[in-house]
Amino acid sequence: MHYTLHQLQIFLKIAQTKSITKAAVELNLTQPAVSIQLKKLQEQFDIPLTEVIGRQLYITHFGAEIAITAQKVLDEVATINYKSKTYKGIFSGKLALSVVSTGKYVMPYFLSDFLNQNKGIDLVMDVTNKSKVVKSLENNEVDFALVSILPDDIQLQSEILLENKLYLIGNQNAVSEIHNNDLDLFNEFPLIYREEGSATRIVMENYLYRNGLQSAKKIQLTSNEAVKQAVIAGIGYSIMPIIGLKNELENGDLKIIPMKGFPIQSNWHLVWLKNKSMSPVAEAYIKYIRDEKTNLKTNYFSWIDNY
Repeated sequence: MHYTLHQLQIFLKIAQTKSITKAAVELNLTQPAVSIQLKKLQEQFDIPLTEVIGRQLYITHFGAEIAITAQKVLDEVATINYKSKTYKGIFSGKLALSVVSTGKYVMPYFLSDFLNQNKGIDLVMDVTNKSKVVKSLENNEVDFALVSILPDDIQLQSEILLENKLYLIGNQNAVSEIHNNDLDLFNEFPLIYREEGSATRIVMENYLYRNGLQSAKKIQLTSNEAVKQAVIAGIGYSIMPIIGLKNELENGDLKIIPMKGFPIQSNWHLVWLKNKSMSPVAEAYIKYIRDEKTNLKTNYFSWIDNY
């Protein structure tokens, strides 16, 4: 057999995404290039790695076993590369994080200086919804995760990075008749929700439940950016973390609607499994966070205190 590391990497990504198209996007390759490499890998086995039923690609049991082995091989290759750098005096390794989608406005600022100071460290960061972040923690797939709502069914350690404030948000033409504590808004205007599993959605639903409210019309979108653009366009209102709204609030595209119970406050937590055996890179990162988080908050997020 003469399969290559490149073929194993491509097949592993196909197994993870269950899609040649998605694998091509994540690997920055064309779909035909991914298909060709999958075909070349398959030619070296008598047993199918994948099967297509209808238009859906599935990984066979044999393919799943190969994917597990491919992951181990690629991890060992990465270890060789890191050890090579270490012998050259370069601090190296992999730092893996899973971040809730709104956390993309937070996490890069708590990473940039650390990565610039340690050029040998590779970052793998998955930005997804809360349920998938929790799953990655449960499966011990990441070093750290960033969440605003702590899961209560996993034993975790945590470090608070920043406060998280959520407000009721409308566009620049939001009705001027809305006054503080005017909860009738929720009975009259559409409310834009994030998808099931989103921490922001959980906060919205808890607020409505506590106040005995129902929205006149529910619109569901699958990303914070999509919600933001929908509010700007005047489709409806939403309850949103202020962390991703700085530019739009400053230029007037969005505005905060005064309302009873707002802001809803929590914290952005960097979390990891309790008693987790940390790599040298993970240990270095948590030390960096504890030493620098106050300065990082002051340098990048002091504007939040104005709201």
